[in-house]
Amino acid sequence: MNYFVTGATGFIGKFLLEKLLEREDSKVYVLVRESSKDKFAEQSLRYGDHARRLVPVTGDITEPGLIRAADFKKIAGKIDHVFHLAAMYDMTMDDAVADRINNEGTRNVVAFTNDLGGEVRLHHVSSVAVAGGEHVGKFTEDMFDVGQSVDHPYYRTKFQSEAIVRNESKVPFRIYRPGIVVGHSQTGEMDKIDGPYYFFKALQKISHKVPKWLPLLGIEGGRMPVVPVDFVAAAMDAIAHKPGLDGQCFHLMQNKAPTVGELLGTCMEVAHGPEFAAKIDLPVIPNAVRNLGSRMASMVPKATQKRVADTIGVPMSVIGYAFNRAVFDNKRARAALKDTSITCPDIRDYADKLWAYWELFLDLKVKIPADAMQKLAGKVVLVTGGSSGIGFNAAKKFAAAGAKVILVARTLDKLEEAKTVLEKAGGEAYIYSCDLSNMEDIDRMADEVLRDFDHVDILINNAGRSIRRAVMESTTRFHDFQRTMDLNYFGAIRLIMKLLPSMTKRKSGHIVNISSIGVLANAARFSAYVASKAALDAFTRCLSAEVRNHNIHTTAIYMPLVRTPMIAPTKMYDYVPTWSPDTAGDVVMRAVLERPKSIATTLGTAASVSYALWPKLNDYVLSWGFRLFPSSSAARQGRKEGHKPTLEQMVFANVFKGEHW
Repeated sequence: MNYFVTGATGFIGKFLLEKLLEREDSKVYVLVRESSKDKFAEQSLRYGDHARRLVPVTGDITEPGLIRAADFKKIAGKIDHVFHLAAMYDMTMDDAVADRINNEGTRNVVAFTNDLGGEVRLHHVSSVAVAGGEHVGKFTEDMFDVGQSVDHPYYRTKFQSEAIVRNESKVPFRIYRPGIVVGHSQTGEMDKIDGPYYFFKALQKISHKVPKWLPLLGIEGGRMPVVPVDFVAAAMDAIAHKPGLDGQCFHLMQNKAPTVGELLGTCMEVAHGPEFAAKIDLPVIPNAVRNLGSRMASMVPKATQKRVADTIGVPMSVIGYAFNRAVFDNKRARAALKDTSITCPDIRDYADKLWAYWELFLDLKVKIPADAMQKLAGKVVLVTGGSSGIGFNAAKKFAAAGAKVILVARTLDKLEEAKTVLEKAGGEAYIYSCDLSNMEDIDRMADEVLRDFDHVDILINNAGRSIRRAVMESTTRFHDFQRTMDLNYFGAIRLIMKLLPSMTKRKSGHIVNISSIGVLANAARFSAYVASKAALDAFTRCLSAEVRNHNIHTTAIYMPLVRTPMIAPTKMYDYVPTWSPDTAGDVVMRAVLERPKSIATTLGTAASVSYALWPKLNDYVLSWGFRLFPSSSAARQGRKEGHKPTLEQMVFANVFKGEHW
């Protein structure tokens, strides 16, 4: 079976190629623009041995004939299926660009397919956008031209390009209308900020600033026909090869699509933010009012509209979709897939994967102080535990400031992902896999770093292990104390000792240790963790006096609770005040730029002073907190802890913000 695919380097296209290449007898000709050859070559690596059945053909859908005459002659009469995916999708596009790519491009593809000869079939990827932005009620797969308004360039050209296929195709065709395409339901992979993703940053900020126990008022809004990209590709592949479906259209989306409010609520849940206790339903805006609003908006300069969109983080046209009242019926698509194992998953079952991928790979905007570039450009900064959490967020900031960032962690796959993100954002990153609780492995890693870079200017000892377990629950678990000490204390000082001679020789260096508020407040249930961090504190204070004359600085950061993977197992922490990893990264950046002896929160400093002046009162408060908060499920031998804290617990946690309980 031979295929010809346009838009194969696009988001849906690369997943469709995977499905087509799974067919052992397939040969896939891919239309590739001259400027996209490198992108296609890189993309081909994801297909492994199957890539040998990919045949790139240079061309462009905006050019009549698409490809050179000599290339056309080679494939004429040999193609079984043409998949047309190439299109311009940009909610801020202008009419000229939309017409050239979506309309003229489709017309050229239809003419190309008509001329191929043989028993070729055309598969056109349209969009639910053909319904326009104002349709109210059900929009079925049989509906097309029902007098709907398609004023927006994207809606208009998706409608018109589908009409071109319907009216000008002389070969059998099938039309696919995906809904709002989001990332892969298993991996979360997405290529850009789009659709619901525009709201992720706002949801993230809310989740970091607003306590989880505080209910919010949300909106209900219209239905959001979301669909993961892997389902779109699998459904298209399956439907394309089923007999008897020519001339038909298929809506590809989640059945019973969520409302705007339900979708935002699901995303807020995976962001560990507060719940929407109630929602108000947005009214249906009459077309006359919509049209008046559109005319008024057209009078506002585009530069002003862009500034407004940049401020709120969402294009104005996307906000308008919240008012959409179309409900898309997908009976025909479900019937076509009935005898397959292909079903569209519910957004609630994979939203966590979309969120995790966005946080790691798409949330790339980094704010750094004005003098960061001047002070850090070219500096070698080594960050342990740099593949996630505090270390990763700090590393992004160092990379943005022009530093050479060395990421060290145990898991190579996660390090490679982190390196990709830093480089995608324009930074310079290097990775070294190392078990930081193994002294020999630390020696090996440090020797490699010094061989490759000669020295390290700034060491961030961030990697750590935390155990939340009372001493009386640990009497048979001495190994908890040993392994915590191995990573948090022995591992850190082993690395310091390996890098210290080169710092001394250069008479320059800075050692930053990520400590804990628990060291200042003597947090109950954290004896293993706090003791290891306190030991590192004591070591570094002694070291500091010895290396001062060598211009080597040390800083301890007594971090409060930070929402990282380390605290994720304790579900109750979802409801207590925490710092965001980004805020923690800002503090690490501040430590590097200002080089203070220590950084602590007001509560941490107050706890340290209170223990020195009123130790018995301090013990009373800590004992109260110890009794108030339950042990972990593991420590209680499987008895589950309550996820939602009581009113007394919430008050206590907010009075002592950032403390570990």
